[in-house]
Amino acid sequence: MSKRPLISIVDDDESVRVATESLVRSLGFEAAAFASGEELLRWERLGEADCVVTDVQMPGMSGLELQARLIDDGRALPVIFITAFPEERLRRRAEAAGAYGFLSKPFDGTDMINCLDAALGRHAGR
Repeated sequence: MSKRPLISIVDDDESVRVATESLVRSLGFEAAAFASGEELLRWERLGEADCVVTDVQMPGMSGLELQARLIDDGRALPVIFITAFPEERLRRRAEAAGAYGFLSKPFDGTDMINCLDAALGRHAGR
């Protein structure tokens, strides 16, 4: 039996974190939620993560800085961004670094499912 994909969710807004974690779990994935990028980077199971869903703008380390840090650390994890401030400049920067999605809050659950499917190498349309 194959292991369930582990999705790490990073957002300083607790309500978004909880809602995203619930969606991810409802899809049959394992989920772990964090209030900051720094918290994720200290997580002892980071090496087991299959994908990161992160807010773009957070206090301390931004989602884009988190993505860069993961790349610098040799962790080629797929990253999906969510943001309340969808700026085209940030979208281009995220996508240039390999982002699998850049969703505006509030995002549609189907859009997140499609991004997760792409990030995990699955086919959309379960």
